[in-house]
Formats: sequence, structure tokens, C-alpha cells
Amino acid sequence: ILDATPGIQSDVLTFLGDRIGETISGDTAQVSIGVHGADLDRIEATANSIAEILGRTPGAVDVQTSAAPGAPTYDIDLLPGRLALFGMQPAAVLDAVQAAVQGEVVARIADGDSYRDVVVAYGAVRGSSPEIVADLKLRGSSGAIVPLSAVADLHPSADRSVVFHEAGERRTAATCNVDGRDVGAFVAEARATIGRDVPLPEGVHLTFGGEAEVADAARTELLFHSALAFLGILALLGIAFRNVNNVGLVLLNLPFALSGGVVAASLAGGVVSLGSLVGFVTLFGITTRNSIMMLSHFDHLVRVEGATWNFDTALRGAGERFVPILMTGLVTGLGLLPLALAAGAAGREIEGPMATVILGGLLSSTALNLLVLPSLALRFGRFGFAQEDATRLTNPYAHVEPTGARP
Repeated sequence: ILDATPGIQSDVLTFLGDRIGETISGDTAQVSIGVHGADLDRIEATANSIAEILGRTPGAVDVQTSAAPGAPTYDIDLLPGRLALFGMQPAAVLDAVQAAVQGEVVARIADGDSYRDVVVAYGAVRGSSPEIVADLKLRGSSGAIVPLSAVADLHPSADRSVVFHEAGERRTAATCNVDGRDVGAFVAEARATIGRDVPLPEGVHLTFGGEAEVADAARTELLFHSALAFLGILALLGIAFRNVNNVGLVLLNLPFALSGGVVAASLAGGVVSLGSLVGFVTLFGITTRNSIMMLSHFDHLVRVEGATWNFDTALRGAGERFVPILMTGLVTGLGLLPLALAAGAAGREIEGPMATVILGGLLSSTALNLLVLPSLALRFGRFGFAQEDATRLTNPYAHVEPTGARP
């Protein structure tokens, strides 16, 4: 019904999507390309060309321009020959028309703390049809009274009802949403095509906004802070384990988690959004904790309980950590499962991809943590003290030379 109604542009959005879009760029769309300049005709023609290119780009839906529809008006074109015939001046005729149609302020009166204008207008003309305006009576220099239609042509037209501005410049925009592909890849393709196929008139420039631009900035900020946190974690792991091999074994759990998270994101549509990146950061924290639980228990068996580091000790440690690690992954997965199953629902734009990535990574990291990590630890792990230190721990007097004194 809306598509069949002339002059109406419609869009279907969730409440959260609408709020986010307006906050980001002022437009309620994922992709917004602003066209700025002084000449309205130029910027609107450029926006229409950009909208045409967006419509041809795979994945684009709801392509629109933000130019307001024209308001119905009518133009008055004075005829110089007729004006000379009746001895009329163009400025006097236009002043008379303006006074009749829009009124003329003749005085101002005080009304309490405010003022009101006194406007004189021809009530029969003001706001009336073109026919009544055409019949407006004018007086010539000879005293002859003629209608406006005798000295001017009147014809209907349309004019802009709203002119949008941004940063002191006139602005319009071409907007669209993206369906079935990554928004960032869509914007990159559209940007390249627009730069190649849309020549910008003098005084016109573009700004790219919307979800993709903000997501890139947020992604960069997230990766920067994640890198700082990673360096801090490396320092803490080095202090805790005092061994490069064990720190490396902890970090091996990251590709364990990454593989499952990537597979889950691919099955969910193959789009790595900001929510997915948050999911990867969270996932790395959970899986790193599980590997620390495993390796610290190996160290406890050798350092505190005096076990020899061999296959039997590795098998025992893995068995004793099996239930805690499995329950950690199971409880986390069950808590995130409803979010992952409803990832496409309204309001789950961030939580849905995050939960999907964490679930996939938990499956792979938990399995590999319990099966692969003990084998790698058996080969490369360094736990407990050296054998001499272990003997000294169990028997502190083993290396004390007898002095002949009575004990």
C-alpha cells in the first residue's frame, strides 16, 4: 500500500535499529552517504546518482534519498509588454501580490511581555486557489483596473518544503540497508564504484556515515584495548608460571577457541560484526582460564604432592580437571544458548552474534583442552622443582652432612 502511494518513502526498522541509526548519522539506515554543498539542484542530482549506484550494488535494500518531497506552489511570470501597456512597474505589481497573498505588517502592538504584528491582507486571496489570485485586481497608471492574469502568466509548480543543513552546509543523503552480506564490505564496494562513476560537481563533497563507519572505529578501539590487555595477561602469566613453555601452552588454547568461533560465525551468516568481536574477546578469557586450571593442577601434583611428571601424572591431572572444565563450559553454554538461538530477533543485534561465537568456541576449546592440551603438556610442560629440589622438599635433611653431634 505504501509503495503504491505517490510521494511516500517508507522503511521498516526495529526500535533499537532506529535509535542507533539516528544517533550515529541522523539517518535511520545502516549506510548513509551525505552529499553537501551550496547548490540544492547539484547535491540532489548527485544524491540521485549515488542512490542509483547503491541500488545496483549486491545486498542493498531500502535505497532512498533524504530529499524532502516538493510542496505544491504556483509561479507568477510577469509579461513586460503588458505591464508597459497599462503603465505598471514590476516591483509595484509584485508588492501588491505579496501584500494580498502573504499580508503586510503595518504596525506592532504590545501584549503583556510580548508583541503582536498587525497584518493587513486581502482575505479572499490569502491561501486561496490560483484562479482567485489570477483575478486579483491591479490599478494601472491611467486608473484602469485589470486582473493580474492580464499582465502575468500563472502556472502550478513545486518547491522544496524543507532544506536540511549540517555543519553550516546544505545536505541531502542517499541511504540504504544491507541484507545478506557484511556491511563493511558493502560500503567498500559502493565507495569504490561511486568514486569511479559519480563525478562530483564543483562545491559538492561526500561524507560516508552509518553503521559501517562507526563499526570500523569501534573495532579499531576494541582491538587496541584488547592488545593492551593481552600484553598485561602475558606479564601476569609469566609471573605466575615462571616458565616460557607453560605460558606458551596457555596461549595454545587461543587457536583452539578461535577455530570453533570462526566456524560458528560462518554458519551464522559469515559476518564478523562488532558483537562477534566482543564474543571472541570474551571467549579467549573463558578458554584461557580453563587451560590455566589444567596446567596449574599439573604443577600442583608435581610441586605439592611430589608426583613424577610422566604419562600417568598427566592422565591423572586431566581426569581430575575433566569435571570442572566441562561444567564451566556447560554452564556458560547453557546460559548463552537462548541468545544464540534468537540471534536474528529484534534487540539481539549485538548479543546474538556474541553468543554464537562464544558457543562455537567453547565446544572446540573444551574438547581440545581436555584431549590435546595434556599431550602437549606432557611433551613441553615444565612443572614443579628440579629433582634435587623435589627431594629437598620431601626430606629437608637429606643433603645435610653429619657433624658427629648427638641428634
